[in-house]
Amino acid sequence: MSNALERAEAAFQQGNWSSLHQRLQQLLVDRTTELSDSTTARLLELAIAVLEAGDFQDRWDIAKLLPAFGDRAIAPLLALLQDDEADLEARWFTARILGSYSHPDVVRALMNLLQTTSSEELSSIAAESLATLGTAAIAALTDLIAQDNTRLFAVRSLAHIRHSETIAPLLTVVTDPDPSVRAVALRALGSFHDPRVLSALVDALYDEQATVRQAAVEELGFCNDLTLQLDLVQLLSNRLQDVHSAVCSEAAIALGRLGTDAAADALFAVLQSPQTPKPLQLELVWSLARIGSTIALEYLQQALSLFNQPASMSLYQAMIVAVGRWETVDCKPQAAQILIAALDTSLATEQPTLRQTIAIGLGALGQLTALETLIQLLADEEMSVRLHAIAALKALDAQTAHQQLQRLAHSDLPDALKRGVAIAIREW
Repeated sequence: MSNALERAEAAFQQGNWSSLHQRLQQLLVDRTTELSDSTTARLLELAIAVLEAGDFQDRWDIAKLLPAFGDRAIAPLLALLQDDEADLEARWFTARILGSYSHPDVVRALMNLLQTTSSEELSSIAAESLATLGTAAIAALTDLIAQDNTRLFAVRSLAHIRHSETIAPLLTVVTDPDPSVRAVALRALGSFHDPRVLSALVDALYDEQATVRQAAVEELGFCNDLTLQLDLVQLLSNRLQDVHSAVCSEAAIALGRLGTDAAADALFAVLQSPQTPKPLQLELVWSLARIGSTIALEYLQQALSLFNQPASMSLYQAMIVAVGRWETVDCKPQAAQILIAALDTSLATEQPTLRQTIAIGLGALGQLTALETLIQLLADEEMSVRLHAIAALKALDAQTAHQQLQRLAHSDLPDALKRGVAIAIREW
């Protein structure tokens, strides 16, 4: 025993943390005799030294060993956790280790760290450790909810603990006078499809504070399995007309997540309205694209004909991008035809950037019906459009496109197209 301890001390003096970990493991795990209290205390000091000064792997290894010391490790671990001058990574590992100790001092220390630290890494691991502690942490935080000066902190801490036992205490504050408390509680409750939670979320859609309505909208957007039961499309559609723009945008995103044809109907109804602000129109376009259905694509096709004026150029271009990125395989032929048709509009004729965007979309959609259209773009007066067309041809079907270009190179072509084909072959 004495020789093993001496070797551990020697490794400590040399700063050989890997070797020290091995010696500690031999003494703690592989031992054949009981250790005295003084020896155990010294080994604990050595283990903490590895945690303080080792590299990531050393800390990872020693973290597995420290629980072998039992509750006697709590005090030095708490001291390291609360040392603002200590290495951030060491404190991170310490918070992680403490998650295995269901002790009131540990709960208080982790809660205090959540409340005071400016480090996202420490905050995250403290919350994770509190979640591991489960009911012990929930009970302590529930007590803090009852106090005005700690309520917001307690609610934020409970929000990190994904455990059904947090539902009851969080529900007590969904009508709290402080809108920050209400919003945080609703976001935390959104993880649970409990009838009491769903009722609270629906009620919050009519809260006087926009931040609370926004939180309710966002969480209901993840309840797509309850779309019919809660009539979510109607509830969220109402918020598309909210007086606060952030709530409107969140409602558009939520409807996009629901992904139904009814949601697409609601999105298009607002998109085509001339009173709809441009930022919301853009969000509605992306939400229709997120739905990805045939009817959503048809709505964008209609919208392209509605907004083909120079004043709506940014919105028109966004719709072209959305169509060009369409992911539903069955809809891609229709999407390609929409882009091909868009090339004949006055906007595309006047705007090279729009023709570039159309070329990119046709390449991404991968429909050979666009091959001839992309080849014709090689005659465009703008070099940037020609280069985008070349890139699109490669993305579409490089071998087929190259063979077609080789055949055209020996054909009687207009001068502009002939030059474009020659450039494309050289660029290949």
